[in-house]
Amino acid sequence: MIYGYARVSTQGQDLQGQMDQLKNAGCVEIYSEKFTGTKANRQEFQRLLQIMGEGDTLIVTKLDRFARSAIDGITIIKQLFERGIKVHVLNMGIIEDTPTGRLILNIFLAFAEFERDLIIERTREGKENAKLKGDFKEGRPRKFKKAQIGQALKLLESHSYKQVEDMMGISKSTLIRAKRAHNTNK
Repeated sequence: MIYGYARVSTQGQDLQGQMDQLKNAGCVEIYSEKFTGTKANRQEFQRLLQIMGEGDTLIVTKLDRFARSAIDGITIIKQLFERGIKVHVLNMGIIEDTPTGRLILNIFLAFAEFERDLIIERTREGKENAKLKGDFKEGRPRKFKKAQIGQALKLLESHSYKQVEDMMGISKSTLIRAKRAHNTNK
């Protein structure tokens, strides 16, 4: 049987492009998930690995869809080879369990890991440069202005958290943090 595996790293990303490529490549069954590749415990991928058997083929669009480090990729592919499962990476071709196939695999995995490391390095450098500017704040922007939080804290004096949450649209957890910060700054 020909299985496909599609993965994107975040909920906001779209799987459709990978799904279409896998269908066009002849996948009978496709497993997909939105989960970071840096974590080993990807449930759909683990389920797929468990059901595949000798003579099956695993197709992915790119090598980094199931392996983000060279060691991880080599380990997974070796396990698949040992079980008689073929691996086809659409942008590389079929990876064969031969000395040449393993060499090519190692080279491509090393480049995938190198590319990921460069992205991390550039992100870190970008943050450092942004921190040199006075207005840098890490994380997402605040949803509510100080005045809104202040008004909500004033309402908490005579209303419950639930009532203030309903009136202002500010979650209870945000109100609790704001109240704690306000009491600390007194």
